[in-house]
Amino acid sequence: MQFRINGQTYAAEVDVRTSLLDLAREHLGLTGSKKGCDHGQCGACTMLVNGRRINSCLTLAVMHQDDEITTIEGLGAPGALNPLQAAFVKHDGFQCGYCTPGQICSATGMLDELAKGWPSHVTADLESVTFTDAEIQERMSGNLCRCSAYPNIVEAIREAAESQHLAEAAE
Repeated sequence: MQFRINGQTYAAEVDVRTSLLDLAREHLGLTGSKKGCDHGQCGACTMLVNGRRINSCLTLAVMHQDDEITTIEGLGAPGALNPLQAAFVKHDGFQCGYCTPGQICSATGMLDELAKGWPSHVTADLESVTFTDAEIQERMSGNLCRCSAYPNIVEAIREAAESQHLAEAAE
């Protein structure tokens, strides 16, 4: 089987029952995404598939052979962090760091949803999605942090979103 992950093509011979998370971690050495609960309840395994965030522990790798998969390793690099990674560092949104890869991947997908104007459960006006703490909290509710760094995580996401908006306005 072949997979497109972080812009690279990987070939792997895996059992058809292998989860996308286990493919990345156990077969390809991409260990940034974490196995938290292995039941899709904590979000530590969040990856982006075709730009949409998913719990990689709940999906079979074989289902994603034709997809563009992005793990935390594909979002930035030492010395060239993406804006969310830099904001997490600045605001201490990572504390122990175990949930951080899933949080950052999920926030990346969330910012894309907001940019597209997709409403969430708490969106008051379906015609106009506003960037509020309630929107951030609702959209990130599937990602748990055992250190309770939630205020720092929300602040990091807010800063990254604002810098992204300013960057788009400057273009």
